[in-house]
Amino acid sequence: MPKPSLKDAILDAGLKVMFRTGYHGTSVRDVTTAAGAPQGSFTNHFRSKEAFASEVLDRYFDLTRSLVAEALQDVSLSPRARLKRYLDVITGRLEADGFGRGCLIGDLSLEATGSSEMLRVRLADIFAEWRVPFAACIAEAQTRGEIASDFEPEELADFLLASWQGAILRMKVDRNPKALERFKSIAFQTVFKELT
Repeated sequence: MPKPSLKDAILDAGLKVMFRTGYHGTSVRDVTTAAGAPQGSFTNHFRSKEAFASEVLDRYFDLTRSLVAEALQDVSLSPRARLKRYLDVITGRLEADGFGRGCLIGDLSLEATGSSEMLRVRLADIFAEWRVPFAACIAEAQTRGEIASDFEPEELADFLLASWQGAILRMKVDRNPKALERFKSIAFQTVFKELT
């Protein structure tokens, strides 16, 4: 009888360890120890630490996609309210972690893109995909007259994601939600202000 695969356990452990110590601060030994797996299991499933980090990132982005869909596809809310809801949902998750852990996508964007072309390309693809549902929601809000049409929906979606990532980074430094709340307040009083 074949041994059960430890791949999922290693990926789950890797997500937790990378959040705590970052890409460069995480060793294969750290991950396998956290997973309760022999180091050989790591090399059986992943050809490199880069490939492993890419799969951890994909796993994290799967969760992010579900949070985006939960907020932005809720047609019981106006498009503008859906955008606010997404930011509130993420704020709640960050609060549950004591404002000490941010977004793995943002963390790896800062830390790994200078040393790993594979991760840089994967992160660029993630941001491009991540922008799509936000741009669609913004376009709907513009069509309904909820948000000004001064900028293209894709530009506003990029602004929203990039600025929000910056607010999350500042939140991690301060260990409180002030940067998140400041971003939401200013963004929704200016760029995403209600027109009606």
